[in-house]
Amino acid sequence: MKKLLASAIALATVAAAQAATITVTVTDTRRQTVTGFGAACCDGAMCPFGNDTQPVKLLYGPTSKIGLNIMRMEISPNFKGDVIVPEWNNYDTPYDWKGSLPSAKIVKQRGGIVFGTPWSPPGDYKTNGTAQGGNSDSQGKQRGALRTDCYDKFFPWLNTFLAYMKKNGVNVDAVSIQNEPDWWVDYSGCLYTPEQQLTLVKNYAHQLDRETYSGVRLISAEPLGFDPKYSDMLLKDQVARDQIDIIAGHLYGHPPLGNMKQAAVLAEKYGKEVWMTEHSATDNIDRLPNWHEQLLFAEELNECMLAGCTGYIYWYMRAHWAFVGTGEAKYNPGNTKNKLLPRAYVMSHFSKHVTGSTRLEAKASIGTGTNSAFETSAYIKGDSLIVMAIDTTKNALDLKLKLPVKVKSGMHLLSTGNATSELCQEQPIAIDEPVSELTVSLPARSLNTYIFMIDQGSTAVSELKQTAGNGKPSYYDLHGRLLDTPRGLCIEKRGDGSSRKIYMDK
Repeated sequence: MKKLLASAIALATVAAAQAATITVTVTDTRRQTVTGFGAACCDGAMCPFGNDTQPVKLLYGPTSKIGLNIMRMEISPNFKGDVIVPEWNNYDTPYDWKGSLPSAKIVKQRGGIVFGTPWSPPGDYKTNGTAQGGNSDSQGKQRGALRTDCYDKFFPWLNTFLAYMKKNGVNVDAVSIQNEPDWWVDYSGCLYTPEQQLTLVKNYAHQLDRETYSGVRLISAEPLGFDPKYSDMLLKDQVARDQIDIIAGHLYGHPPLGNMKQAAVLAEKYGKEVWMTEHSATDNIDRLPNWHEQLLFAEELNECMLAGCTGYIYWYMRAHWAFVGTGEAKYNPGNTKNKLLPRAYVMSHFSKHVTGSTRLEAKASIGTGTNSAFETSAYIKGDSLIVMAIDTTKNALDLKLKLPVKVKSGMHLLSTGNATSELCQEQPIAIDEPVSELTVSLPARSLNTYIFMIDQGSTAVSELKQTAGNGKPSYYDLHGRLLDTPRGLCIEKRGDGSSRKIYMDK
């Protein structure tokens, strides 16, 4: 009986050990190239607005701890005073655009991307005569939309914003059509149907002065839940498609692998970028987020990558549920003003390491009995192969990795809720000789980034293919696909084997 019991225990132990291993197989199939990650510099996040640049100093640039590289700002329709400058080419704009300038300058100095989003066109362009959306009793429930006789004023107005910013030292990289065109609000807002946006872009977007303003790119309107009707209608029309560089949207009410993944299908087909330009995970809560909620944020980032996202921009950069503390006493301890919060370190796994990489297809095989809420993704970046792994359960696991190349060294970046200081610890991964299969630890309730150095003596994932024999440059979209006619942001592969990102106009 004792022997039978001992045998049963031994078998159970072996089964448990087998069940506690997750296998991730990474292939050499390439998907999107990731432009980067960022946050919004808007009034509520930066009060006193415009004066405090500490958040961007903490968050932005390759030498910062977090590594953000995209900043979103509002193109405000609000006048600073009663004086309206009649000449649209007058750089001394009457609009309230100076607030984000100090932060935008720092982001640009650190090599980042700055883009602007209108919450509304000027009120005198709209059906309700105000920049407000109109969904309030005080405004008589007047739905604010861009008047059809003012469609030809919209892009010249954006040019004025670009001129103002350029004069003040910031070359804006992109502008969008509208913040949440499908959301009727009582604050600054403007409604567009997908058909109205198509008409605006198709007939008037050529007025955007790309030549004067350093090849500025045009972003689609940013619907509340990434409704694919807005981007699909633009991309199915060749004239409109030629004007749009980036499709965008938000995630409110719709997780990444729903609407955004659907919208990314046509974007990928036509070589357009896909940006998630606003979401607040677990916001408006009367406490600091717990560690489980931080892991859910990590899963959102990961799922955006799996959906085909090339740029992820969080909402406020400073809030008790964001990246930098506000100092508000009700959310202390742990909410020290202008100190990095746990969510910033979660973001750093992606922003410092996935930016500039190309996603590789990866598939997880989860053993029976692990009951693991597990997510993964993989990337290649220069000589590095990167695997992300997120586990929200209470049990530590083993992670078996099957890679498409041999690797010779590695580093494990680990974030757990147990850390008392910075939430991103580095641990070397010992590799005695180049291998394409290895097992690493996956701690309980953790976010993990495994960074491996590719052994160049092995069969590595190939770089962008070069056109053979003619010595002329070839061009690729940001997914690595050869282009017959380059336009917009693309990659130039030159005859000497070097490559660079460039903007090609028509």
